[in-house]
Order: sequence, then structure tokens, then C-alpha cells
Amino acid sequence: MAAPFPADAWIGRLSLTDFRSYGAAEIVAAPGPVVITGANGAGKTNILEALSLLAPGRGLRGAALSEMARDCGAGGWAVAARLEGAGAAELGTGTVANAPDRRVARANGAGVAVGAFGERLALSWLTPAMDRLLADNASARRRFLDRLTLALVPDHGRHATRYEAAMRERTRLLTGERAAEPAWLASLERAMGEHGAALAAARADTVAALGPWLDATEAPFPAARLALDDGGMDPAALAHELGRRRALDTAAGRATFGPHRAELTVIHVPTGQPAPRASTGEQKALLIGILLAHAALVAARRGVRPLLLLDEVAAHLDAARRAALFARLPALGQVWVTGTEAALFDGLSAGTRLEVAGGAVRAF
Repeated sequence: MAAPFPADAWIGRLSLTDFRSYGAAEIVAAPGPVVITGANGAGKTNILEALSLLAPGRGLRGAALSEMARDCGAGGWAVAARLEGAGAAELGTGTVANAPDRRVARANGAGVAVGAFGERLALSWLTPAMDRLLADNASARRRFLDRLTLALVPDHGRHATRYEAAMRERTRLLTGERAAEPAWLASLERAMGEHGAALAAARADTVAALGPWLDATEAPFPAARLALDDGGMDPAALAHELGRRRALDTAAGRATFGPHRAELTVIHVPTGQPAPRASTGEQKALLIGILLAHAALVAARRGVRPLLLLDEVAAHLDAARRAALFARLPALGQVWVTGTEAALFDGLSAGTRLEVAGGAVRAF
């Protein structure tokens, strides 16, 4: 499928303060691929993690906010970026020492909800920890699907947050020492029904919308077929089912039904086999194919290319697939890629090349 020619949005400047291994760092980048090289442990992934925090959520590592502060730093951390092109803006996020687990965000100098960043910039990523995601537990695949969905539906994160908050409170009441007030449980179940139905619907739409783009996957990346078993239902029906399961959920100590238990399955189309049966390299190729299809879908839906973060992307890719990927990246706008050796990217036409060493970043 061919997408309408989308607009560009890219990070022109990225500033890090007391973030991970960086006391202070400033990166200037051009449109097009950004290649970051350096030894293992030099801090390449830290840069991608900082970028990932320009989206709602806890970033590509899923780490606690307090873990992101630099050792021996002031206690808080900050990430600031100048977004160029479509939706140009000055974005910033971080924490302060006296509130290490509370993230604040600013856009053009004004305080905003972190979720507001998703309205300006769509991000997705692939990291080495995700290489076996398709064979991992269901929760890992749900997080992956939610990230894909968030790039298409910025409000998805708000529904996820409110659903999970209502679910935690309901579980606390059901498992507490005192009997829970039925009216309060019913209120929480209505909230879970409202936000859970929205979650399920957005996920289902993402899977359905990806289908034609996945069918158009070009070799050497294998096509994937996605299916979602999410127990989706309307808000009232979901709230009713939760109410019916109170005794069961009390005994289990958790909610036993709802979109938080959804299962995403992936089929390797060339063989017709479930993805977990494929080799690690083949699973990574499947994931890259999904990300490429998703990037095309986002560009078609939103009219702006998403920002892709590809950490150690060359690992587990043979030479043919690496060359094919690098040939496609320049057409995707600004894609940030990392690797241990600059020679790995000789076939990639990059707009910016950076080297990380000794806690510093320099143009290569």
C-alpha cells in the first residue's frame, strides 16, 4: 500500500541534565537517520530512553522514574527537546529531587499533562530486550500493542491509566480486611467498563488497520498476521461482568476478566506457524516488519511520520536484511539507531552521526 506523502517531524536538539550517565549533554540532529555508535555501556541506549520519554508512559526500559536520575547528581533529571517541522514545539519533561517519582511535562514553557506529548509526536521503538517479545508472556505483547495504539490514538494512554487505577482500587477493596461498600465497587466497575471498553476498541482498531499494511510487507522481511483475543464488550456489559465476578476476584486477589488480560497472537505468514516457533532472528525480522507497517499506517492516519528508535538493530539480522532495512530507513524520516561499530552502518545514508564515549556525545 502507498501512503500519502507525509510531513516531517524531527528532533533538532536534545538536551539531557542529570539523566542516567549524562551530567549534561546536548545533541544537535538533522532530519533523516541519526546513527549513534559507541562501546557497550557507553550510554547509547540512555539517549534513546530519553527520547522515548517524549511519549506518555515510562519509556523504552519501563524503569521507575527515580532510577533515571544520575548517580551523584542533584536528585532529579530533565530531558528537553526542540521538535522541528510539523507541530514544532519546545518539549521538556523530568523530575525534581523532592518528588523523584512524579514526572512533570512542559510544552512551549507551559505545564501540560505528559499525555499531551502524544498529540505532537508519535514514537515507537525496538530494543534487544524485545527480540523474544513474540515468545514472551502476554503482558509484554500487550505493552507492545499499546505502544502501537498510542501512536495512532493519543488518548489511549489516558484510558489505560484510569482503567488501571480503578482496577487497583477495586482489588484493594475486595481483598481488604473490611467488607467493601457495594456502591463504591459498582462505581469502580463502571469506570473500568468505560475505560476498558475504550482500550479494547482502540487495540482492535489498531490490529484491524495494520492488516493491509502487513499484507504488503516486502521481502526480505516476513509478513505477519495479528489477532487479538481481548474479551471486548461494551462498557455496561464489562461493568456487569466485573460485578458478577466479585467473589471470584476476591479469592484470586486480582481482576480475572477485562482488557488487562488480552492476548495478542502473531503468525509468521510464510510458514503459517505461530511466531514463537520461529528462530530469534526470524522473530526480530517479524517485529521489524510490523514496525515498518505501523510507521506507514501512522503516516497515512496522522499525516506525520513517527519517530522510530532502533536500539542495536543490527543484532540478529543477516547481511541481506540489514542492507534492506538500511535502504528503507531514509524514507521513514528521522530514525535513531544505535550500534557498537560505525562500520555496521556503512550502507545507511544518515543525516547525523554521533559517537558516545566517557559520558559525552560528539559528532562523528
